[in-house]
Amino acid sequence: MPTLKGTIHGKTIELDQAPGWPDGQQVTVKLEPIRLQKDGEQNALEALKRAAGSWSDDPEGLDEFLEWNRQQRKVSRRDLPE
Repeated sequence: MPTLKGTIHGKTIELDQAPGWPDGQQVTVKLEPIRLQKDGEQNALEALKRAAGSWSDDPEGLDEFLEWNRQQRKVSRRDLPE
């Protein structure tokens, strides 16, 4: 069963996308309010979404960054006692 989001307008629920079912189809609706995010949480989420594909057009650059990151982690790593 799909989960769809929408907005209540009186006795009408306007869905964000079409459910793909025929008009007149009877359904059961379970209402769960969406928790509103604080401004900081929303900004962090938007930043994460923007960053998610930032290396998609530069795979070699990503490889260079990952190698640099590995080297930096080795520099700051403590030796384990034997």
